Amino acid sequence: MNVIARPETRTAATPLPPLPAGRRAGLSYAEAGGAALRALAANKLRAMLTSLGIFIGVAAVIVTVAVGAGARQQVLSQIQSLGANLLLVWGSNVRMGGVSLGAGQRPNISWDDAQAIAREVAAVEAAAGTIRQQMQVVNGNQNWSTWVLGADPAWFDVHEWSVAEGRFFSEEEAAGGRKVALLGATVAESLFGDDNPVGREVRIRATPFEVVGVLARKGQNPTGQDQDDVVLVPFWTARRSIMGASRAFARSVGSISVKVAEGEDMAAVEEELRAFFRQRHRVAANEADTVNIRNLSEIAATRDASARTLSLLLAAVAAVSLLVGGIGVMNIMLVSVTERTREIGLRLAVGARPRDILRQFLLEAVLLALLGGAIGVAAGIGLSMALSAWGGWPVLIQWNAVALAVGVSGLTGLFFGWWPARRAAALDPIQALRHE
Repeated sequence: MNVIARPETRTAATPLPPLPAGRRAGLSYAEAGGAALRALAANKLRAMLTSLGIFIGVAAVIVTVAVGAGARQQVLSQIQSLGANLLLVWGSNVRMGGVSLGAGQRPNISWDDAQAIAREVAAVEAAAGTIRQQMQVVNGNQNWSTWVLGADPAWFDVHEWSVAEGRFFSEEEAAGGRKVALLGATVAESLFGDDNPVGREVRIRATPFEVVGVLARKGQNPTGQDQDDVVLVPFWTARRSIMGASRAFARSVGSISVKVAEGEDMAAVEEELRAFFRQRHRVAANEADTVNIRNLSEIAATRDASARTLSLLLAAVAAVSLLVGGIGVMNIMLVSVTERTREIGLRLAVGARPRDILRQFLLEAVLLALLGGAIGVAAGIGLSMALSAWGGWPVLIQWNAVALAVGVSGLTGLFFGWWPARRAAALDPIQALRHE
């Protein structure tokens, strides 16, 4: 008796055997990436417009970081050009007959005060009193109006200024009132051009001076003044030969530059100097200070704060652009899911897993964002270079920031592409195949 085998019936709980590997509708990461690229290439204009927000955000991030880093680098250079841990002391406001004459109008600090600061204030490494006056400096038929400073050799240590050519004047030359001078780079170029001025002679108020050195170039200070437009001569030479004063003010100085030791609290040293001058000048408790003291690094810090404010403003623009770009990516991916509903249903029906669908749509969103990020990197670097070349803005490309911007653009695509990809993966195959 022949037994006819009946077809095997399967319950809902009995899983269907998996399809052979060659017939699976699921894709590897490489295959999913290729499929995502083909989907983007099929709608090139839409992909470019969608990535525009990411492009603007990434470009803004790169320009923000480049401008901020360049500004901070410039501030640090200016601080270093002034000298490390520098305090500047000058006479306070003077009043005569109830009328304010302004700060420093009557000399009330002296060369002896500078020497006493270096001896008696433990936190001070060096101090140098200076006098200065704008004068005409002459070499043959060339002349140049510049600031002539009379200072001790300690001034070079206080301001951490080196020589490009020649040497500094010595303590013996300073004490003996020798007529020697150092030229700033701007003065040297204006009077001698490309020639080496060391050993040559210049005249200051008809008094001949031997040029013993050319100062290394410093550039602008935080207030925008050219620090190289200066001539340095020994203090007592300047006082006796070209900046005469009455006997009462023969030892007076216009300002005192103070170099504070490394690691000392600048604010505490400033207060110590105020107390030093009140005691030395015998100022009563109810009277105002006789000196003004300025921490020059505060000026640079103010400029740094301004640069940080600008950076924060540009960063806010970048964040908004990335947000708008991310929303654009999510919107287009939702449209793509709707357009490809039947395709998704067909793939699910022939064996694709929801995670395969999720992976492909996530890759599309990430690639779309990375496309905008790559274009934004190129535009950001180009714009930074243009600002530097045409606008004179200090910029410094930070390659770690470039890498971070690209990474953030990819994460933006991942974050905003998750919901559309999840929605695609959750479609019911039957309903998806019936979609018109």
